[in-house]
Amino acid sequence: MIPAELPPIPFVHEPPDWGRLPISDNGEGLFPLPTIGRLRGESLYHAQGIPGTSPVVSVRAGVLARLQTVVDALPPDLTLLVFDGYRSLAVQQWLWDTYLAQIRAEQPHLSDAEVNAVLRRFVAAPVADPLRPPPHRTGGAVDVYLVDATGVSLPMGTAPDEVAPESVTRHFEDVPTEPFTANRRLLWHAMTSAGFANYPGEWWHYEYGNQRWANISGAGVAVYGLPGGYDAGI
Repeated sequence: MIPAELPPIPFVHEPPDWGRLPISDNGEGLFPLPTIGRLRGESLYHAQGIPGTSPVVSVRAGVLARLQTVVDALPPDLTLLVFDGYRSLAVQQWLWDTYLAQIRAEQPHLSDAEVNAVLRRFVAAPVADPLRPPPHRTGGAVDVYLVDATGVSLPMGTAPDEVAPESVTRHFEDVPTEPFTANRRLLWHAMTSAGFANYPGEWWHYEYGNQRWANISGAGVAVYGLPGGYDAGI
C-alpha cells in the first residue's frame, strides 16, 4: 500500500558485487505486457530502431503480477508505462557499446577508468555467464514511468533512460524540487510496496527476483536467472 503521506526515499546502499548470490530459478516464463489500459508496455528501444529489439515488452510472471499490484494502488488517473523488460544479450551488448561511445564523445577528459565507472552506473556489463546475468536478461528488471490521464508523462526531472547525475533516484531528496521530488516518491513507494527494489542510480529502474533484487532486499537467493529456453546464449 502506498502511504497517504509520502515520506522521503531512503538511502539504499547497493552491495558492490550483486552477482555473487546464488540463483535458484523458479521456472516462471516470460509474458507480454498489455498495450492498452493502465498497465502498458511500450518498447522504447524498438521505437528507437535498436537492432534485435521487439515491439513487445516481456517480463516474468511474478513481475507482471506485481506490476498489476502497483497499478491497483496508484491514483486511478495514472498509468504505469513499462518501456523495457526482458533484454537479450545482443541488445545489452549494443547498449553497452553505444553508451561507451557516447560518454567518450561527451566527456573526452575522462580516463578509461572514469569512463568505465560512469558507464557501469547506467548499463550493466553484457556478461554471458549464466551465473551472473545482467538484470534485464533475467526478465526480472523493468524500466517504468507514470503517465497522466491526458497521456503526458509525469515530470521526474530527467527523461527516462537519460545519462545524467539528476537521474539518481534520490537526487531531488538532496536538492528538493517540485514536482520532481513528489513524483519520484510516488513511483518509488508504489513499486517498493509491491515488492520491487529500485536501482539507486536510475529513478525508472526496478527489479524483482534477480540477483541485484536479492542483494538489495536481503533475500539471499535469486529466483530468476536466465529464462529457460528463451535466450540461449544470444
